Amino acid sequence: MNNEIATQTLHRKLAAAGLRSTRQREVVYDAILDKRDHPTADEIFARAKQEMPTISLATVYNCLETLVQCDLVKQVHLERESTRYCPNLSKHAHFHDNESGAVFDVPLDDESIEKLSSLLPQGFDITSIDITFRGKSAERRAKN
Repeated sequence: MNNEIATQTLHRKLAAAGLRSTRQREVVYDAILDKRDHPTADEIFARAKQEMPTISLATVYNCLETLVQCDLVKQVHLERESTRYCPNLSKHAHFHDNESGAVFDVPLDDESIEKLSSLLPQGFDITSIDITFRGKSAERRAKN
């Protein structure tokens, strides 16, 4: 997503929630979109601080909460680790490299989603699916 489209999307989704776009929200959103590496709040804070030296960690957390509420990013929870933020809103899973800590998106097609949904007992309704694969990335395996 280029910066102009990202900014328009940010403005549109905030407005739909009755909120206004602020420079802080734009800087935090850009910090997430820049690398698409599922950064933690601390990593986002460090990136945002480069663009806006006066931004506080509390402001970053408030912006992240707003971005999540407005469906601009998703929270990714990995056991006993800091929450990470993912701007990819398409259907996907994650792969967590146990050695490096890197998180990668894994696309899920509709057929895969249907197959997973069919595993549930009758009467259960899915609102979301969170799948995380864990292991060693191909990049790490090649080095060993």
